[in-house]
Amino acid sequence: MRVLVLSSIKDPLMPCHPARARELLKKGQAAVFRQYPFTIILKNRQAGICQPFELKIDPGSKATGMTLVADCKKGYRVFWASEVTHRGQAVRSSLAERRAIRKNRRNRKTRYRAPRFLNRTRPEGWLAPSLMSRVYNMQTWAARLIKVCPVTDIHLELNKFDTQLMENPEITGVEYQQGTLVGYEIREYLLEKWGRKCVYCGKENVPLEIEHIIPRSRGGSSRISNLALACKTCNKDKGNMTAEEFGYPEVQKAAKLPLRDAAAMNATRYAIGRALKQTGLYVAFWSGGRTKFNRISQNYPKEHWIDAACIGETGDRVIIPAGTKPLNITAAGHGNRQMCGTNKYGFPIRHRTRDKKYFGFCTGDIAKAIVPKGKYVGTYIGSIAIRASGYFDIKNGAGKRIVQGISHKYFKTVQHFDGYRYETGNAFLPAINCRASCVEGS
Repeated sequence: MRVLVLSSIKDPLMPCHPARARELLKKGQAAVFRQYPFTIILKNRQAGICQPFELKIDPGSKATGMTLVADCKKGYRVFWASEVTHRGQAVRSSLAERRAIRKNRRNRKTRYRAPRFLNRTRPEGWLAPSLMSRVYNMQTWAARLIKVCPVTDIHLELNKFDTQLMENPEITGVEYQQGTLVGYEIREYLLEKWGRKCVYCGKENVPLEIEHIIPRSRGGSSRISNLALACKTCNKDKGNMTAEEFGYPEVQKAAKLPLRDAAAMNATRYAIGRALKQTGLYVAFWSGGRTKFNRISQNYPKEHWIDAACIGETGDRVIIPAGTKPLNITAAGHGNRQMCGTNKYGFPIRHRTRDKKYFGFCTGDIAKAIVPKGKYVGTYIGSIAIRASGYFDIKNGAGKRIVQGISHKYFKTVQHFDGYRYETGNAFLPAINCRASCVEGS
C-alpha cells in the first residue's frame, strides 16, 4: 500500500511509495502525522497536482471493505485498502446487560413506576444502536480518509437481500404473501413437522414444549425454522446448548442458517447512503451483482476489500498490486460509563474511579515501551491497559495481552486511542528490535 501524504497546511496530496516516504523522513523533510492509517506531513510544501481518487465501500454486517482507487496508465490502481470490523453484536450484548441491571435496580428501589412508554416516540428513520454503530463506523472512516487523500467521489455497493428467497429458493408468486405458516398456527405446524413427539428422546403422548434449536442467548432467532418440540426433561437438560452440542446434529441440520446479517444490511443500506452524502461529495450506488461479475472476470479472490475495489464502472479494470495487504481495523468502542460493577445477581460489588488517564496515558493508547533491564528487557509496541499503580499491560491488535507490569516511565505515546484497534501486514512501520514474544501493531 501507498503512504498517505499531507501538505504543510494539512491539505491532502498524492500518496507516495513507502520507500519515498522513508527517504523524506530520513532527510527531515517530512514528519509522521498519524500512525494508523500511516500518514506523513511535508514540512516545506503547501500544494501539488493531485489525481482524483475514488473511495469505494463494500458494506457488510460483520466487516466493511474500503479502498482508495485512482486512474493510472494501465487502469485503475488500488493505492490503499482496509477492512473495518464492526461491533454490532457487542453493542447488542451491552444493551441487554444494561437493561437487566436497570430492571433489577428499579425492582429494588421503585416498586411501582407509572407507565411511560406512550410518551416516548422514536424519530423517523430510527435504527437500533447495534445497527447505527455500523453506519457510524463507515461515516467516521469516510471522513478520515477524505481529510488525508484527494477523494472526489464515493462509490457504495447497495445490496438488498431477499430473505424469503434465501430461505426457499423455489418461492414464487403468491407464496411471498402467504409465508411459511399459511393455514397453520405455530404449535400445530410444529406438531406436524416433528411428528408429535420430542425431537430428542422421541417420547410421545407427553406434554411438549416449544424450544429453540439454536438458543436465543446464542444468537438464534424465533423463526419457525429454528423452533422444535421437546419434552420438559429434555428442554431443561439442553439448557443453553445448541442441538448439535446436545448430541443431536440431525436436528441441528433442520435449523436453517440465521438471516440476521442479511436483515441488518437491508435495514442499514439507506442510512449508510444518507450518512455518506453528508460529506458533500458525489455518492454513486452500485449493485452487488455487478461487483461480483467484475471480481470474477478478473480472477480476484473473495475479500471485502477486493469487492470494494471492484465496485462500479471502473471495477472491471482495477489493478491490485501483488502483496497488497489491507489495514485491519476493529471497532473497539470508547469504554463504558458504568461506575458500579455488579455480580451475576445484579448487586453492586465494586466501584470505578472517575479518572480515565494516569500519568498521561489512557487505556487503548498505542504506545512504545523500551525496557532497558529486568525480566521484560526489549522494545514493545501495542495498545496499553493502564493501571493507577503506574504499571501497564501491552496488548496486540486482537486484544490479547502480550506483556504486563511495565512501568509508565518506559512508555512513549505513538497514537492516542480513537475507538479502534489496528492490525496490519504492511511492512512500512517504524523499525523495532523486539524479542520473539513482541508483536508489532495494536
